Amino acid sequence: MSVDFADPALIANPYPIYKLLRETDPCMLVGDDGPFVLTRYEDVDAVLRDFDRFSNQRDRRREEDLDTDQSMLNSDPPDHTRLRGLVSRAFTPRRIATMEEHIRETAHALLDEVACQNEFDLMTNLAALLPTVVIAEMIGVPSEDREQFKAWSTDIIGLDNPSPELAAAGESARDALWAYFADQVERRRHDPAEDLITRLIVAEEEGDQLSTNELIATLILLLLAGNETTTNLIGNGLKALLEHPDQLELLRAQPELLNSAVEELLRYDAPVQLDPRVVLREIEYGGETISADRVVFPFIGAANRDPEEFSEPDKLDITREDAGNISFGRGIHFCLGAPLARLEGRIAFEALIDRFSAIEFGSRMPIYKRNLIFRGFESFPIVAHRS
Repeated sequence: MSVDFADPALIANPYPIYKLLRETDPCMLVGDDGPFVLTRYEDVDAVLRDFDRFSNQRDRRREEDLDTDQSMLNSDPPDHTRLRGLVSRAFTPRRIATMEEHIRETAHALLDEVACQNEFDLMTNLAALLPTVVIAEMIGVPSEDREQFKAWSTDIIGLDNPSPELAAAGESARDALWAYFADQVERRRHDPAEDLITRLIVAEEEGDQLSTNELIATLILLLLAGNETTTNLIGNGLKALLEHPDQLELLRAQPELLNSAVEELLRYDAPVQLDPRVVLREIEYGGETISADRVVFPFIGAANRDPEEFSEPDKLDITREDAGNISFGRGIHFCLGAPLARLEGRIAFEALIDRFSAIEFGSRMPIYKRNLIFRGFESFPIVAHRS
């Protein structure tokens, strides 16, 4: 069957198409050189774990990109193992736990700024700002640069967009952010600080084989992963709760369900819909012969709605006890910042429930970003009634 993955209608609601593909063509080859699309939980889970056959070097076919995209996301072992080991020191459970109260204070401070407004944009005023402030502080970005920081992040995700204009804006933002971090790294070499930039420089200078290009690529990855995923979790999650008022009221009545609610919201409408791979050598998969260098689209969003893994998968149930979602990936590339994203999401929903006795859709409907990979909103107006 033919599917236009750039169709705005599909981006707004991909789940009916996912269901159709799972039932009729779960391992679909698109054309002669298009992607290999996977929509079943079992297949998506297996491919994300299998780095021997499916590479995470998405641009390995384009040698000119390799020098400027040396983050752990776009690498395989042994480079991935080395890079992840260095960065993981900043995301230990103990370190994340120490941030909880500051994140909570930040969330409430952001909501204080709209205290006099009945209607405001959830994305602009909370969902986009909260994770940006947190990851910027961790990295060591000066507070006066954070607005530009978020703008670059928003543009960079357009690199995966079929729109030439958005892709061009993404390239420009990536180049600007690269130059920005190159300058920040040079500053920290002469004036160290208590931040992630300095810690990575120290690791480099202590002989942990972290090149300057790898360092900058890692910082860019942390920026994107550190705010886009959580931003989309908050936006997608609140929309799901507003569309299921019984679940929102249950969460108000039983705030101890916040952790399980975050997991269900991640499953129900995943912030990252797919995690591309590249086939390393010709293989047989799902009854198809897949040539080397073919791109694979394991659709996380489709896997999270697979009835073989989840009972009534299209139903939002914040008390769900089914198998875990795949929203943070699987295997060696499981999202390093997952505990931080979960914590930020829980605090955001907690703050919204605490501050507002009722939340409704605003006067304008939410507008989705034109992006197949990162699923979220450009704008999401809400009407909030104070407690």
